[in-house]
Amino acid sequence: MVRFLVLYPQPADVGAFQRHYYDVHVPLAKKLPGLRSYTLSRDAAAIRGQQPYYLVAELDWDDIASLRRDFASPIGQETARDAGILAEMCPGMHSMVFELEPQ
Repeated sequence: MVRFLVLYPQPADVGAFQRHYYDVHVPLAKKLPGLRSYTLSRDAAAIRGQQPYYLVAELDWDDIASLRRDFASPIGQETARDAGILAEMCPGMHSMVFELEPQ
């Protein structure tokens, strides 16, 4: 399993960010054919370090090949372009892809 993790700091305009995220971005991402799960987390509490993130998104695929195929597709490219809009609304957004190890 491969996870795409996105960490969003507090946006300047929370209302505009939420409207765009939930009305535009989530519906786009959910069209990705290989996407297995999409989890959102809010109200993170900092244990160590700086302020917690405003929103955490975790998207899972079976493998890296599936993720790459999805983002090479037209809907994947549209989703990636839209992520650029979110990054402008939420400077300091971080994202990464990693492989999950079974325990």
